[in-house]
Amino acid sequence: QVQLVESGGGLVQPGGSLRLSCAASGSIFIINTMGWYRQAPGKERELVATITNGGGTSYADSAKGRFTISRDNAKNTVYLQMNSLKPEDTAVYYCNVRLAEYGLGYKYYWGQGTQVTVSS
Repeated sequence: QVQLVESGGGLVQPGGSLRLSCAASGSIFIINTMGWYRQAPGKERELVATITNGGGTSYADSAKGRFTISRDNAKNTVYLQMNSLKPEDTAVYYCNVRLAEYGLGYKYYWGQGTQVTVSS
């Protein structure tokens, strides 16, 4: 069984920073792409950023220049450093990982979500 455990969400004032973490565990053979999505109330889930196992990154326009995605392959962990946070960044943030378990093909897995609230 594969588990994704997220941490790092919370309440922050506008202009503040947060760092999200998502650790994958279980019978993991190989991890491919890791990413972060978010879903605000009444809105659809949207992509925030992704990172390949080679370190290539991609960002939504709303995240460019403010957010940085990174990963630690030894720890099977992906991070999202969020700076200059705005009230419109308020959402539940989900990590998403494409990986293969031993003897199985690639599948996508989702974390449980962590709430980020930006408010004064």
